[in-house]
Amino acid sequence: MDKSIILDRVNRLIRMHREGRLGGEVMPEDANPKLDRDSRENYLYFTLPMALNYQRNSYSLWQSALQTYEDMETQFVFFPELCVGHSFEEIQQALTKYKLALQRQKQTEIWIKLCETFLSDFGGDVRSLFDENDNDIERIKRYVQLDSKKSFPYLSGTKICNYWLYVIHQYTDREFLSLDALTVAPDTHVCKASLELGVITEEEYISGNVREITAEAWRSLLENTGLKPIDVHTPLWLWSRNGFCEKYD
Repeated sequence: MDKSIILDRVNRLIRMHREGRLGGEVMPEDANPKLDRDSRENYLYFTLPMALNYQRNSYSLWQSALQTYEDMETQFVFFPELCVGHSFEEIQQALTKYKLALQRQKQTEIWIKLCETFLSDFGGDVRSLFDENDNDIERIKRYVQLDSKKSFPYLSGTKICNYWLYVIHQYTDREFLSLDALTVAPDTHVCKASLELGVITEEEYISGNVREITAEAWRSLLENTGLKPIDVHTPLWLWSRNGFCEKYD
């Protein structure tokens, strides 16, 4: 499909989102304890659950995260220095009490590994990871996804890493550099919307590496247009989630 036609549709979708026609008055991450945007606790809250966002409803995930945080008996899992002081069984019980972790063994291991990483490498403070990489998206992604990939299980994945940084951008005080390097987070809804718009083909959609193809397709499409991938992520996600009920009028 002609690039100009697709871009026209994309701009219309963005406008529809701004007009509230795609929904989204309440986003999944709005289920949060309303911590100070610049606080260590806020950064940890929007980081650790991200690694458990695998093939599940995002609204359910963040509701479970909020319940876990607000329960004083389970809140300790959000603080690396407290979390690593508990036994595996205690952490597992806290993570599964409100179904924050659905895979009891694997997701507990992931959570503990991330807490260990943030504690040993960054003093338990996610903000230090960004500070040490000069708030540069390209450097942060290279560090998390390549240089120290094993230290960031699931958080280093193509979809999760981009979505995590997008949420940090939206829900904290962080001002990132190189925002163009933040691709759309190619989850199921974004991939479906990309197919609907003609950004990817049917053959690409059913391929095994559709996420990588989708991210690269959007990077190429938006290059030199004045739009950034983060500008289109939420409109695409909402549009697909609502069954493409609104077209480009």
